[in-house]
Amino acid sequence: MSIFPSRRRILATGAGAALGAGVFGASPASASAAASPHTAGAGAGAEETRSLDELYQAALAESGKLVIYAGGDITTQADGVRAGFKNRFPGIDLTVVIDYSKYHDVRVDNQFATDTVVPDVVQLQTVQDFVRWKEQGRLLAYKPAGFSKVYAPFKDPHGAWVAVQVAAFSYMYGPAAVGSDVPASPLDLVDARWKGRIASSYPHDDDAALYLYTLYVQKYGWDWLARLAAQEPQFARGSFSPRDAVTNGQKAIGIGGSGAPLATGPVKWVLPDGATPFMSWGQRAAILKQAKNPTAAKLYLNWRLSTGEQQAATNGWSVRTDVTPPTGLKPVWQYPNGNLDGFPRFMADRAAVERWKQTFALYFGEVKGDPTPGSLGLHPGA
Repeated sequence: MSIFPSRRRILATGAGAALGAGVFGASPASASAAASPHTAGAGAGAEETRSLDELYQAALAESGKLVIYAGGDITTQADGVRAGFKNRFPGIDLTVVIDYSKYHDVRVDNQFATDTVVPDVVQLQTVQDFVRWKEQGRLLAYKPAGFSKVYAPFKDPHGAWVAVQVAAFSYMYGPAAVGSDVPASPLDLVDARWKGRIASSYPHDDDAALYLYTLYVQKYGWDWLARLAAQEPQFARGSFSPRDAVTNGQKAIGIGGSGAPLATGPVKWVLPDGATPFMSWGQRAAILKQAKNPTAAKLYLNWRLSTGEQQAATNGWSVRTDVTPPTGLKPVWQYPNGNLDGFPRFMADRAAVERWKQTFALYFGEVKGDPTPGSLGLHPGA
């Protein structure tokens, strides 16, 4: 699963790309614009009562523009949301800037520090940033329609942020390539028959892949990791890369990417049984208090959380408790081995994250290659 691709594309390919910290001191001007941490959640109020059409008309009157910074690997991952939003709200000039979340968050921090904020909405994998930004008074307290139906851990109680989609990472394989030798768990991936036939995103480049590998090490041990390294996996930047390698027939197995559990096609993304870990999270989104187009930003959150959009979720999982998954799936929070609560805790301990990254570099070598979204600079989308 990509953060943004169309449902048709996901069902055809079976798995997709995923998405991908640091703190800058605020300048006096930008600091004065931010609320006290003690009042950051105040004034959230009730849920939005305006309809999408009413919000659309208000957004047109406001400016008719919207800029979103979204975590991802390649800009085409946003094509689905660009097309869907444009079809529903043709008068809004929408800009979605895709970059690794770990670059977007420090980019936004620098924009805070230099009073040059560009995005209206931030939608990132770096879940820890939303907690910090709320404490700094950077986020607008706002509850879109349906906020009360969002699974409680997927939202800030004051409305500072809310998850708009579910993402999950596991391993995947090509049915045509593996035949009857389907890997039942990550333990099978160190079998000699898979040597030279595995693709993976760098776990020390993407925090979601890092957490997945961390879960594997905690379950199977360091000897398993050493044996996996001996399989000579092909590493690349971007969590879309394992899927692409399997789809193109270059490799039989992929590790460290997201997908659709029920999808058919050239790639089978594995939703493991209860004995095997995978990782999942709610992709958080928030409106910045310094947003130039706050009404359009509210329109976007209401649209993403609407039952229609949630029912069309590419991987079958919704952030809402009142949207039933397709037959064969449970709500994502009913999979204990999905470690839904573990990812925010993992992301919050940045010292431990850095130790894990450097340790994986010892096993797999340093990260190589240019960032797949390109080098976007300080103010993309301006």
